[in-house]
Amino acid sequence: MPDSTDHELASSFLAFARTRMIGQNWPNLRTCVESLTDEQIWSRPNEVSNSVGNLVLHLNGNLGQLFLTIFTGAEDTRDRPREFHAIEQPSGAELLRRLAPTMEAVDQLLARLTPEDLLRSYNVSGKQMRGIDLIFRIVEHFGLHYGQIIYITKALTGRDLGFYVEPAKTSPAR
Repeated sequence: MPDSTDHELASSFLAFARTRMIGQNWPNLRTCVESLTDEQIWSRPNEVSNSVGNLVLHLNGNLGQLFLTIFTGAEDTRDRPREFHAIEQPSGAELLRRLAPTMEAVDQLLARLTPEDLLRSYNVSGKQMRGIDLIFRIVEHFGLHYGQIIYITKALTGRDLGFYVEPAKTSPAR
């Protein structure tokens, strides 16, 4: 049974995961998609690279399969190959409209997970994984593809997106 330190650590970890994914990466990802034309969203420099559209579809599928279905027991309806070879190419607004409920569900789930949930073992594609490991993996995975979306957006627009502000320089103590 987790003690108060475990609860504090679990709460801190879950708060960080929520802040990173929901409070930072998700709004910035929306900004990227909204700053691109639909043609740019689906452009790929070559056949082995992904477009922003592919990455958004992939993030939605990944969060649904490797997070929501595992923690909630919902049915897994993911079609991973289709995320990378989408026949239809939804607009940027439609991609965000599809991803928004998934992000809301992730936020709600992170808000209610407990230390026991983090320590519990889950079956993930035939392998056992603790909840904390799964959440870390998902935050990391989201961050990886979110970073790719930022890079692609900057390459296509030639603009600084303004997500990072240099900290003010302080003078040494005297």
